Amino acid sequence: MVLLDVVRRHGIPGLIFSSTCATYGMPERLPVTEQTPQRPINPYGETKLFIERALHWYHEAHGMRSVALRYFNAAGADPDAEIGEQHDPETHLVPLLIDAARGNSVFEVFGTDHPTPDGTCVRDYIHVTDLARAHVAALRYLADGGDIPAFNLGTGQGHSIREMMRAVQDSSGRPVPHREIPRRVGDPPSLVADSSLARANPWLDPPAFRSRHHL
Repeated sequence: MVLLDVVRRHGIPGLIFSSTCATYGMPERLPVTEQTPQRPINPYGETKLFIERALHWYHEAHGMRSVALRYFNAAGADPDAEIGEQHDPETHLVPLLIDAARGNSVFEVFGTDHPTPDGTCVRDYIHVTDLARAHVAALRYLADGGDIPAFNLGTGQGHSIREMMRAVQDSSGRPVPHREIPRRVGDPPSLVADSSLARANPWLDPPAFRSRHHL
């Protein structure tokens, strides 16, 4: 809220907010559109939704313009290896799978009884470079007078945890040691994006929606 007040006070014309598909909670239908009811089931999604609502009211009260980009599952790394990050502890799926394939850990599968084709969670994975391009596109969209408040960013294709494990095994030639444990509270079974709204806007048609990158 302090940041929004500073943005307003200095007359900054637009703001891009990194939101999340976690605001949708457990959607009744897939793929998820921007009109899907937002009913978070975990604190992460709840806090993101709070800021989306705050941005709506800052626009109503002060004319502050913004776009919320609802990421689905961000994955990948800078192809040129110019930037990166180190997580300790690591919580992201792809690095954890790779670490297990390297023999450094045992990958944990949270739940194998979800209502999905193979019982494991299904997610829509989008490359971080494409997300970065989408942010630049969103700035252009606002500068051009765009007035849609939120866009889904995903590929429209869902992959299960087991499928991701097989992909790492196939690409590395190494097994992924793993163990199956109970579901985590707050984990939706499936989240897959409908990104047609972004595709319909020329400023918001980054390579993310043309599957330029591959995990």
